Amino acid sequence: MRGAGRATFAAFLLLIAGTLNIIYGIGALDSANIFVNDKRYIFDDLNTMGWVLIVLGVIQLTAGFSLMAGNTYGRVLGIAGAGLGAIGALFSIGGSNPWWSLAVFALCIYILHGIIVFGEDERAPAS
Repeated sequence: MRGAGRATFAAFLLLIAGTLNIIYGIGALDSANIFVNDKRYIFDDLNTMGWVLIVLGVIQLTAGFSLMAGNTYGRVLGIAGAGLGAIGALFSIGGSNPWWSLAVFALCIYILHGIIVFGEDERAPAS
């Protein structure tokens, strides 16, 4: 199939992004020092941000595993998870690590491209 390797790579990247979001979400729930020094939150407090990151991470993990299995559900959920991850990365630009947010945004855009380009077999030209 055209784009099968890219879709598998996008699934691995979704698994990595989902795991990192869950770790960051647990860190935000625990009020870890990595979030306290910046003092710039998208939501009301770290507790809300932590739960949003955990839910986003679970969505991305589910999408990654489903995409590796070859399900259409994985494609739809992967597009939603990568899109939400890209939006969240754009919201978090600023503070002490703007390049990290831009790198996560680029990664999410690459995941979106890898999932969307995935398609059916190409037909052989008629002779």
